[in-house]
Amino acid sequence: MFTLLRDLRRLRRQIDLPSPDRPRSLAIRHVDAGSCNGCEHELTLASGPYYDLQRFGLGVVASPRHADVLLVTGIVTTRMHDALLVAYHAMPGPRRVAALGDCALGHNVIGAENTLAGPVAAILPVDLTIPGCPPTPDQIAAALLELVDRDPPATGRLFRRPARE
Repeated sequence: MFTLLRDLRRLRRQIDLPSPDRPRSLAIRHVDAGSCNGCEHELTLASGPYYDLQRFGLGVVASPRHADVLLVTGIVTTRMHDALLVAYHAMPGPRRVAALGDCALGHNVIGAENTLAGPVAAILPVDLTIPGCPPTPDQIAAALLELVDRDPPATGRLFRRPARE
């Protein structure tokens, strides 16, 4: 495999093939913090063959240790609060967080107040917001591609976990 990739690079230089428009990529770790699954369905459509986010270098990864972006859907519940922080702290720096959907932004939330920890921005620093209930695959794709084009944060942000009471 290594030999094939080396030969491909050499051939690209020989025929003076232009570089792709978007040389960077993003590895996305999705966390459902307490949603109705509407945003998840739209995210699945955005990853499907029609929108095909992988051709732009956007891929969903299974571990936060491999992620560049933590994509959070739903209002954060008290039961998911600690799990969300664990996923965030497992990411390598520089870390980015995206809040997907109106629930993640804290708008029009349904639920008992004693079971809700709050919107994502109250718990983690949010770099990208994607409003909508649920946002369309077009909106999700456009926002994530905009995040690819942004310069990465200069340094990783380190936040301490709150003490358990």
